[in-house]
Parts: sequence; C-alpha cells; structure tokens
Amino acid sequence: MPRTEQPKHPETNTGAQPAQRGPKPVFRFSLSSFLGALVLNLLISPFVDQLRGGTLIETMLITLVLLCAVLSIAGGRGALVGVVLVAPAGIGEWMNYWQPELLIYVATRGAGLLFIGFVVVQLLRFILYAPRVDSEVLCAAIAGYLLSGLAWSLAYALLSRLDPSSFVFTLSPKSGQPMNGFTGLYFSFITLSTVGYGDIIPVSEVARMLAMVEAMFGMFYMTLLIARLVSLYSSKTPPRTPTETKS
Repeated sequence: MPRTEQPKHPETNTGAQPAQRGPKPVFRFSLSSFLGALVLNLLISPFVDQLRGGTLIETMLITLVLLCAVLSIAGGRGALVGVVLVAPAGIGEWMNYWQPELLIYVATRGAGLLFIGFVVVQLLRFILYAPRVDSEVLCAAIAGYLLSGLAWSLAYALLSRLDPSSFVFTLSPKSGQPMNGFTGLYFSFITLSTVGYGDIIPVSEVARMLAMVEAMFGMFYMTLLIARLVSLYSSKTPPRTPTETKS
C-alpha cells in the first residue's frame, strides 16, 4: 500500500515567552533633543533679559521648545491634536512680538498653556505605559517636570499682565511690573520644588491658588514618578538565587 504522508504541522514553541503588552513607540523625535531644548531655554533665559534684542531671542527660544515638543509626539495618536494646538501658540508668539497687544498676548498664552498641558499628558502616558526603564523614559520624566514649570511660568506671566498687583517683589525694584521672562521661570520652579525664598510673594487670590496647585503638583509628580520608575525597574530585575545571596 502506498504510504500516506501525514500533513506537517508547524512547530509551536511552547517555551517561548508571551509577547509583553505595552504601548508602541510614539516618539519619533528623540526626547533627549527635546530635553536639551528645555534646558537650553532655562540656561539662556537669565541672560536674555539683559540684552537689547532679548524679546526676539526669548520668542525664538519659546518657538524652539514648542517645535521640539510637537516633534516629540509626532508618532502618537495625538499628533494631529498637537499640531492643531501648537499652531496658534507658535504663530501667536511672533504676532505678539511684532504687535504686542493685550488681546494677542492673552490668546497666545492661553494657546501655549493648552498645548503644553497636552504634551505633559502625553509624556505621562508614555511613562505610565512603558514596559521598561530606558533613556527615553528618563528623558520623558525630566522633560515633563521642566515643561510643567514652564507652563506655570506662562500662567504667572499672564496673570501678572492682567493684574500687575498679583505679585509683590520684596527684594527687587521690579515691584508692580509684569513678571515675564526669567523672573516667571524662577518663581515657577522654586514653587514647583517647594523651596520658596520669600523674594516674590503671591498676594492675589488667583496667584495664591496657582502657587498652591503648582506646589502640590510638584510634590505628587515626584512621588508618583519615583514610585513608577522603581516598579518598572523592580519588575525587570531577576530574582536572586540563594547561592547568589550567600556569595
């Protein structure tokens, strides 16, 4: 009798580990480059205010940060939303430079706050759903913290423009002037890190509310972020055997 061949079945690897579920990479633009743009903005800001063309340089720095931010989330689902939000923020910065009017300033700062808030949410989602800790996750964590401080500095500058008496400068002759540029960044980050030197005091109800919320945000951000990074690292660390423990 002719021998019938059994149909060959593809071999299944029963010992293979199941694919780990996790988010697909959403960042096409390196987050380290985005973080570098943020750090550059912070380091140059105190020297920009003293220059003759400081307003132009400040506008260029903010535009650079916005551009790097939208490129960082260009691979995610919210890329279109990011482009829609960054367009009025970026265009408004240059409109405010060429024609500094209150209405344009308010609209520009409002658009910037919406866009930065959206980017921070995307960074936090990337950190929370990351399957492991790598350089991109660490850069996202630091960038989210710095970007949050930048967002509050825009809010303080906007409030100071609408109500110049919202802040009191106890050790500076700038009392009563709008809190723009590096002054806003300085007050934002000392509030975010809950340091506070007493040289700038929020006196209006809205200013106190913003400072209070920022201080709480900074505390919870660091606490939850460290807990998340530690859990990611612990889940990837292989358990030690008794032999390794004795040695």
